Amino acid sequence: MTTTADTIVRYEPRGAALDVFKSRDSELVIAGPAGTGKSLACLWRLHLAALNNPGIRALIVRKTAVSLGSTTLVTYEKKVAGAAMAAGIVRWFGGSPREAPCYRYSNGSVIVVGGLDKSEKIMSAEYDLVFADEATELTVTDWESIGTRLRNGVLSWQQQIAACNPAHPKHWLRQRCEQGSARMLVSRHRDNPAYVNADGTLTVQGVDYFKKLDALTGVRRLRLRDGVWAAAEGLIYEAFDDAVHLVDEVKHTAAWSRWAAVDFGYTNPFVYQDWWEDPDGRLYLANEIYYTRRLVEDHAERIKSLLFYPSGQPRHQIPRAIYADHDAEDRATLERKLGLSTKPAHKSVSDGIQAVQSRLKVQEDGKPRLFIARGALVERDQDLETASLPTCTADEVTGYVWAVKPGNKGGLKEEPLKENDHGCDAMRYMCAARDLVGRTRVRWL
Repeated sequence: MTTTADTIVRYEPRGAALDVFKSRDSELVIAGPAGTGKSLACLWRLHLAALNNPGIRALIVRKTAVSLGSTTLVTYEKKVAGAAMAAGIVRWFGGSPREAPCYRYSNGSVIVVGGLDKSEKIMSAEYDLVFADEATELTVTDWESIGTRLRNGVLSWQQQIAACNPAHPKHWLRQRCEQGSARMLVSRHRDNPAYVNADGTLTVQGVDYFKKLDALTGVRRLRLRDGVWAAAEGLIYEAFDDAVHLVDEVKHTAAWSRWAAVDFGYTNPFVYQDWWEDPDGRLYLANEIYYTRRLVEDHAERIKSLLFYPSGQPRHQIPRAIYADHDAEDRATLERKLGLSTKPAHKSVSDGIQAVQSRLKVQEDGKPRLFIARGALVERDQDLETASLPTCTADEVTGYVWAVKPGNKGGLKEEPLKENDHGCDAMRYMCAARDLVGRTRVRWL
């Protein structure tokens, strides 16, 4: 049998990463800014536990299976288990009708992998260790449900570990730590030897990485560079919660209605939002174009690919209305290229924002009335990514704030800051069209 003595791999945990290996807390959270090695430490924790404890069962999980495969598992195979896989100590099993995909160790240990969007197989098993990556995506129900599966009993202690970047200050994960239900380890950039040398100086990789972090602004800088659990000052959509308002996919049926909203732009992003409304009146953003420096006629071709098959037959139903910004020339171009008419959007800002705020509130049935699909973005704009600017509507929401004007007495909230608001404008058009049309506008003095 191949043994661990065949391969030597160097890993140097520091700070909070080192504490991950020492902790026996039943619930452990390692949180900090981007690039501190949080996920890497947790993956090594599971890998070494599997190597040294024959027959244990562990789980690596994220909110969606797709996000797990494209991020966490890439790190696991390249930076953690690569040598062990090459030596035959660890083998990949792609899953079967009865068993979830997993990494099988030669000593009988298993690390199962999966997303909570397809949880039937992973939640039907029992584990000794569970690692949830990007755990702020999870709901408290997700987390507690995972905890019920920690009863395999091969290890003398059972543990679920979460790794995450900070989110808003009232996030359930942070509150859970403050209440004593979980222990939080605070990870810093100095914990990552790939970016910071032992003497505190930056490595070559670190210099390049910090340039990207230093380019961040607002609440994204606070969270991803500085590691602060922060909400933007003057945040407009305070009720927005990734764990509540982001969904894995939109499974619409023939009974649903389809709508669209457009905010024109060239230097600023052009935004097209493909919305579906269920029979209960909830809105779901299923597809989104959010792109700069393309002509309206080029965007129209991409929109047509969302609405029609190459044969010209409609994909599902055509939007009942396309609510567009008021630029007459751009509207005319879009209508001509799509062969569809548009309607001028309801542009009043204050009541439009209130319409969105109302839809974000969780109702008596436990659900809000507005959702955004995680995979809604049709194509990522690399120029926006490089400039550390929002690349979709969901990115905008956490930095969508009220403008502070000179002479604004008492901090009255009048208008949003006109910056990185293009997706939020389109979302406002959509909510206003569904909720404000035909209503009498009253001004209170």
